[in-house]
Amino acid sequence: GALTGSVVLSLGLGLTLLVTIASIDGNLRRQLVEALPNEAPSFFFLDLRNEEMPAFSEFLAQEAPTAKVESVPMLRGRLVSLKGVPAGEVQAAPEARWALSGDRGITYSAEVPENSRLVEGEWWPADYSGPPLVSFEAEVGRGLGLAIGDKVRVNVLGREVEVTVANFREVQWESLAINFVMVFSPNTFAGAPHTVLATLSWPELPPAETEYTLMRELSAQFPTVTIVRVREALGRVADILGQLMAAIRAASAIALAASVLVLAGALAAGHSQRLYDAVILKTLGATRARLVAAFGLEYALIGLATAIFGVAAGALAAWGVIAGIMDQPYRFLFGTSALAAVGAVAATVVLGLAGTWRLLGRKAAPVLRNL
Repeated sequence: GALTGSVVLSLGLGLTLLVTIASIDGNLRRQLVEALPNEAPSFFFLDLRNEEMPAFSEFLAQEAPTAKVESVPMLRGRLVSLKGVPAGEVQAAPEARWALSGDRGITYSAEVPENSRLVEGEWWPADYSGPPLVSFEAEVGRGLGLAIGDKVRVNVLGREVEVTVANFREVQWESLAINFVMVFSPNTFAGAPHTVLATLSWPELPPAETEYTLMRELSAQFPTVTIVRVREALGRVADILGQLMAAIRAASAIALAASVLVLAGALAAGHSQRLYDAVILKTLGATRARLVAAFGLEYALIGLATAIFGVAAGALAAWGVIAGIMDQPYRFLFGTSALAAVGAVAATVVLGLAGTWRLLGRKAAPVLRNL
């Protein structure tokens, strides 16, 4: 006859939504605001001509001597056909279909790129000179229906090149290091004109003014180079994410408020039962303090059951979104969950005792005569 079922379903579902939203928000913010800036390069440099690279490297060595500079050749290529099937007719998985639309950034390398790990096949030797080979990012390659040994045609600089899939790589895109979906063996584009994609990373994140000063000097020395400040880009993403999550939190707050109203209705529905219990116990000699303690303990236990249900269900839902859908590392946010649990217990106890307090002042005789 307790109110456990109705309270858990009303307040528990609202609490589940709140914990889910807060956990998703907290994990995404931790990834974007805390983790990525510490791991990501400070700058990306695009449209850097190959002949500019010596002067560019010398300039950075003087202006940012402690920074680490990495560079790779970069071309633009478009997949023309896969296993003899035109790209427009390939039945690709939804998560890989984007690789068939338009030009893609490509590169060539004698070694496995950093933040990549071979998961199938073998890498080519450093002095490889055989038929052209290509390495695909594993999820995209398999999503396109490719396997080791398949033939792929790529249009680069107006010339179509047929290459063989040599291996699949798992790429840690969240590191924001230089990486590509397709990496070719160096002999594939020997002598072809290309630009350079470079990054700059400091051992420790410098003040923003240091980055702005370097940007101004680089723009003056190399006006054709496109400079992307990673911290600024991540800040804009974090701002957009914050606005989105604020709107979602507002919607979830309305749902939580509705669940509190449902909770109040459930407690009101049990008014006659609590009145009966209070009158009988007072007749048997229970004091008001004893009754308040008994009812408070009951509501606290119901609130605790609701909190356990809401936190567990909300954390599970958030894990499904972060790890399952977004493919990002998930961390249980103990502080957020504990705050939500305390709020659920407090709401149940306060609303419960608020309705019960008036009942404890009722005289027993009139109630007993009408039982």
